[in-house]
Formats: sequence, structure tokens, C-alpha cells
Amino acid sequence: MPEWDGGGHACPFTCPSYLRLTTPRSPGSRLHHWHPRPRSGSLTSEMKLAVPWGHIAAKLWGSRQGPPVLCLHGWLDNANSFDRLIPLLPKDFHYVAMDFGGHGLSSHYSPGLPYYQQNFVIEVQRVVAALKWNRFSIMGHSFGGIVGGMYSCTFPEMVDKLILLDALPCVLDYKESENLLTYKRRMIEHMLQIEASQKPQRVLSPEEMLQGFLKNNSHVGEECARLLLQRGTTQVATGLVLSRDRRITLPEYSIDFISRDLLVHFIRKLQAHILVIKAMQGFYNVRRENDADKEALNLVKDILKSVLKEWFQYTEVPGNHYVHMNQPQHVAGIIGSFLKSSTPNQL
Repeated sequence: MPEWDGGGHACPFTCPSYLRLTTPRSPGSRLHHWHPRPRSGSLTSEMKLAVPWGHIAAKLWGSRQGPPVLCLHGWLDNANSFDRLIPLLPKDFHYVAMDFGGHGLSSHYSPGLPYYQQNFVIEVQRVVAALKWNRFSIMGHSFGGIVGGMYSCTFPEMVDKLILLDALPCVLDYKESENLLTYKRRMIEHMLQIEASQKPQRVLSPEEMLQGFLKNNSHVGEECARLLLQRGTTQVATGLVLSRDRRITLPEYSIDFISRDLLVHFIRKLQAHILVIKAMQGFYNVRRENDADKEALNLVKDILKSVLKEWFQYTEVPGNHYVHMNQPQHVAGIIGSFLKSSTPNQL
């Protein structure tokens, strides 16, 4: 696996000394807060949640008395993905952006455990249970949208609104059946190879890290790249190393593909009002350039519209897959209006 993933998602972060984390000693001590140096926007604090393999880290904005919104980042990204967007959203909501396990400031999974989509869905439930939320909204970018969608189908009574940023709630098994076993095999082989390898992480200077990132993630601007790398690298004596777990490989190796019939069944379970924001130069237009993928997108969109009717809102905005970071003003107004709109309690 190369040091830089060309799949379009950032390989996230720097953990400054004032944010160093330690695993809580007591399993009963679930939530821990600390206040970092002042930052732009309305960030109030950061949080870590004790889990069996270590901790899940998160960033918090806004009043904790406001309606909660859980923000889920994309594959190999981190919570900094929302740093430029959330300050533009309505101030009377409480936003929590978590780092998935193996990403950002969150702990890596224990040795021998793979990174599967369902594991991230479980992480969401761990965070929600710790925060004692009974009902909340989800905003997910890319893979975070897939996780948020699957959570919303599995725990439909929990999710009021689901915002998908250049993402869909599930991944349709559309002409992928012949590849599924190959994906599973490659994930297993990759994980075993990394666990057996004694190769140390590459140490790079901050500028080398930035340029390497931009070379393989050209759709992410320099300012946004610095944000993701701030939380996605670790300072060592001679430079920076990537902090994400090297066992994490291509997202298709870990995603749960589902059939059309299952997709319809899952969507019928939803009790959430759904907003899909499609970037015009986003995932299916630039990174894949595959007619089958675009056909799958249109099919999922048609199913969502057919099943959810007025509960489904779809809009396209100019920008690429990282429009929520590169041009957050293109999506902030749409998201804000959606969050503040009234929604019936159930379908």
C-alpha cells in the first residue's frame, strides 16, 4: 500500500503536545473534555470517549442545549473536515464531529481487528449512547454519509435528519458481485501483510507531507489539506508521520454492498428526512469516470425519491468532492435551511 492514497480522501493529522491523549484508566470514566488553544469559529471544546480499544475523539461546536448534529468525515479524513463549514451553519445547533477509529485523534483498533463499515456504525452508537442523545441529526461526507445512512436504517427512531455530502445512504451492489470476493481477499491480505511488516512509518518534513498530500489529492486545496494534516499527522523527533492506521486500505474493501431489494427494504425503515447534496464535479464525475457508477447513482436517487417522496431532497452544487471544505459557502445555506425546517415525527 503506498504512503499516499490516490482514492481522493485525505490521510489525516498533527497532534500538538497540548492535545496529547491518554486512554482513561477507569472503564467507568466515559467522557473526557479538554479545552485547546483558541481557534476560529465557534469551537467550544474537544472530547474523547473511552472505548474497549482506547478512545474516540471528537470536536464540539455550539451550545450543548441546542439540537444535536453528529458530523461524520470521509474515508481517511478526520473531524477537521468540518472546520470551515460548521462556523457558517446556524448557531443554535450543537455540532459534534467525531474521528472514526484509526483516523484523526482516535485510537487504532486492537491488533487483529479489521476496519469494516459495520464497525463504524457501532462507533456512532457508542458516541450517541455516551452523549445520551435520544434523537439527533447526522451530516456525513462521502464514506461518513454511507455510515450515517446505515446507522439511520438500523436505528431509525434515533435520526431526525440525514444530510449526505456527495454521498448516498447505502452502496448498491450494482454490477459489483463479481468483484466482492476479490475485495474481501485483498482486504485480508493487506491487513495480514501490514501486521507482519516491521517497516517503520515514513518520516517527512511538514512541507514534504503537504506536497505529497496535494499530489495525490489534487481536488483538496492547500488550506484544506493543511487542516486535514493538522489532525492527521503526528510529530516525531525528525518530522511528521501519518497517524491513520496503516491497516485501513481502499474503502471498497470494507464497504458493505447491498442488493437493490435490500436497498429498498432499508430505505423503507428510515424515519429521517434526507438531504443529498451532489457536487457537480464530485465523486462520480471526476474520481471514477465510470458510466456504471453514474447509473448506480441515478438508480439509488430514483429509489430514494420513489420511497421517501417529499422526505427526500436532492440538490446539485458547483464544486468537487470536497466542496464542503473548498467552498463551504456553496452548501452552508442549503444545509442551514434544511436543519431549521420542520419535519413530521415519522413517515
